[in-house]
Amino acid sequence: MVRLLSAAVTHVGLVRTNNEDAYLAMPEVGLFALSDGMGGAAAGEIASRYFIETAQAVFTNDIPGSAEETYARVEKIFGDSNKRILEHATQNPDNGGMGCTGDILVFYDDRYVVGHVGDSRVYLLRHGGLSQLTSDHSLVQLQVDKGLLTPQGARTHPQKNIILRAVGTDSLVFPDLLKGEALDHDIFLLCSDGLTDMVEDSEIQRILSWNGSLQQKADSLIGAALDAGGRDNVTVVLCEVGMSSQQNPALGIAQQMTSS
Repeated sequence: MVRLLSAAVTHVGLVRTNNEDAYLAMPEVGLFALSDGMGGAAAGEIASRYFIETAQAVFTNDIPGSAEETYARVEKIFGDSNKRILEHATQNPDNGGMGCTGDILVFYDDRYVVGHVGDSRVYLLRHGGLSQLTSDHSLVQLQVDKGLLTPQGARTHPQKNIILRAVGTDSLVFPDLLKGEALDHDIFLLCSDGLTDMVEDSEIQRILSWNGSLQQKADSLIGAALDAGGRDNVTVVLCEVGMSSQQNPALGIAQQMTSS
């Protein structure tokens, strides 16, 4: 049996006055999501909210039973939210250019699926080692991949916030889909770039590895981003996997959540 413990925190940061990040944690159906909006006025907040609302609607209260069903639902989230954002922009010309990043983490049995668009990220802490599961759809990441820029240089590049793929900016959206096996004590982190632009991966790993509660770790990640300047909205969603010896594959529920 898989049991999922979750903790989530969002903060407007120290510079901005509105929060364009949105998140969802539904351990009872094995669903976690995060979105970072973009666009003038309140358009970014609307786009990220549409993505999260669509994720919640697609999963309602039941658990996917197979990889195929999970993939189909994840793709539906991206497709439906993409359509909804585009329709909103058409009906509200002042919100033209709106869109959002999107990250989905879904569990079925002892497996997981990740859907990803944009430059928010999904990480996995396993046996004390931190790995980035997603790859940023950004201009600087493309330059890193081509060997034209170092990862460290990408962190301070003036064009680091230019993303090449987003939800709601084109007629079709193509999410990256990843899958894997979940192990006991795995900790998954979904986060907006308000964390990763401010906090090095080594510090994220240190915080996730220390012997505190999941909620304390989420609060500490937010604190680290604020201590570093808090130049953007910052959101973290944590999910810790627990395995029991029971053979029932249903997801158990153990949840903590805060939002500030």
